[in-house]
Amino acid sequence: MCSTPLPPAGRGRPAVYCSRSCQARAYRRRRDRLPEPGAPVPPPVAPETGTRQRQRRRIAEAVWRIAAEEGLDAASMRRIAAVAGVSLRVVQYHFGDKHTLFVDALHMLHEENERLARTRAPAGPVDPRDVLWLLLDTFLPGDEQRAMALRVFAAYYARSLTDPSLAAVFLAAEQPLERLAAGLIEEGRAAGSTAPHLDPAREADLLVAGATSLGIDVLHRRRSLADARAVLDYHLDRIFPPAAL
Repeated sequence: MCSTPLPPAGRGRPAVYCSRSCQARAYRRRRDRLPEPGAPVPPPVAPETGTRQRQRRRIAEAVWRIAAEEGLDAASMRRIAAVAGVSLRVVQYHFGDKHTLFVDALHMLHEENERLARTRAPAGPVDPRDVLWLLLDTFLPGDEQRAMALRVFAAYYARSLTDPSLAAVFLAAEQPLERLAAGLIEEGRAAGSTAPHLDPAREADLLVAGATSLGIDVLHRRRSLADARAVLDYHLDRIFPPAAL
């Protein structure tokens, strides 16, 4: 392994290494497949960022599915791994522990809800009221995907009342959907299509909170989806009076 002369052979097998340290270096080279001295060093392999993101998303979706169907208390690490179709070690590699996984999955849920809300906005010049209606309708369980998202949201919200880390996600200063709603009301006000003396930020807060509550009512079958949408129309007509259109 090196240029040091080997000791003369005595009884038994002949020496292969000049010392124990030389033997250890040889073992590490075989283990790590280190290049021989003078050999060209291969370029570094780029990390599989896409694969990592897909696995994290897959694991988070398993948390969502369990939370929607049985609640977060049923979401053990082994159960999450089984639902995601990965090993427990993979889950631990990506998230470390269950609490970190819960917090990260909640962040990802917020990002997904924001993405879905933005994708519903039509392209091109449109009426701010119509876009705002589509945004608020995202909070209602109009299809199975949105119904599941709302059930997950409710499960997390209940847990956040006793978990400061989860509460911090709900209470974050960034409120992208509220800001989007306020921007649409402000756009309507600039065009003269809203009622006078409105505070767009306050109106947006009320609309987003109200739409979320209406969605929960629909899940509980306390009211129908049509009735929830009628309530949204009522409040949007208050902000965007038909006479002003």
